[in-house]
Amino acid sequence: MVLKQIDLTNFRQHRKTSLEFSEKLNYFVGGNGQGKTSILEAIYYLCTTKNLNQASESDVVTFGENNFEISGKFIEHTKDIVTISYDKLRSKKTYYLNNKLIGSATSIFGKFPIVVLTQADHALTLGSPSDRRRFVDMVISQASQTYLKILIDYNKTLRQRANVLLQIRDAKKNNLIEQLDVWTESLINLGTQIIEHRKSFEKEFNQYLKKSYNFLLKETELPVIVYQTFVKNDADIKENFKQLLKVERDNEIKRAINLVGPHRDEFVFKVNNLELKRFGSQGQHKTFQIALRFGEFFYLKEKLSKTPIFIMDDVFGELDAYRASKISDYITQIGQAFITMTDLTNMNSLSKENTTIFNVEQGKVTYV
Repeated sequence: MVLKQIDLTNFRQHRKTSLEFSEKLNYFVGGNGQGKTSILEAIYYLCTTKNLNQASESDVVTFGENNFEISGKFIEHTKDIVTISYDKLRSKKTYYLNNKLIGSATSIFGKFPIVVLTQADHALTLGSPSDRRRFVDMVISQASQTYLKILIDYNKTLRQRANVLLQIRDAKKNNLIEQLDVWTESLINLGTQIIEHRKSFEKEFNQYLKKSYNFLLKETELPVIVYQTFVKNDADIKENFKQLLKVERDNEIKRAINLVGPHRDEFVFKVNNLELKRFGSQGQHKTFQIALRFGEFFYLKEKLSKTPIFIMDDVFGELDAYRASKISDYITQIGQAFITMTDLTNMNSLSKENTTIFNVEQGKVTYV
């Protein structure tokens, strides 16, 4: 899959920007706050309908304007035209695919697969369990519409069940116990499916992780992801789930929160059987983060039979020359990539084959 062109109107610093891209490497060079990352943000919008940095849509509109619009042309076997617009006054976002209004973001997710490597990825190895769960859920969701729907329904169930628990505790409405049982049954059914998907992912994805990690370090270390779930007996996940909920029921009502389920699971990252978060060096953390993203790329490529877009935001500036060179070598093996950097001196060790370089300054983009 290739993004051939993009048009931005009133999108952050970009009042009117139109760009045509290389089918391989696209570098955006410029100082901080000049509009480089905004282009990556716009690409992410086209692929997911969501904001890369989790900012509100109103914050993205150029100062003094009331709306923004992004339009892009994707080419795979066919041509797809995507347009996203946002009206600040109406607080309304619309997404069009080939001039057809798309009402649900879930129907788009995974159609234009994208992999993102940024400095914020340090949270994957150094952050909380929720950061690692979010990573895994995003990868599986891009690869599987089924999993995405299960996950959405599970999160809705968590909210509804927590509300019932709160009412039972605070309003002493014991007549809601039957309603709690209904939501508990839904929690068990959906949660069991999530666990099964995650276990399959753990087994499959580790092969992609090892391959990417070994490419970066020439097989000197062994990385692995270990899925730690509350269910200990794989033979009967649903029954284990049900029994644990029975044990915790009084405590859940007392605290009015969901204490059991895959929303509390952990993914432990290890190198040579040692937990990365506790024992890993700075270099190991960075290598693992990069390997996760390249592993994600090749995993999605195989699962979807479609080549994802790869975007990298100001990553090379914090890498040593060796890792920068290895990543550059790896990039040449993938499809289309969009990479930001602060100056051209960082490109000395990077591939320049099939490359387009853009200079970005105060929202103005020129070809170098």
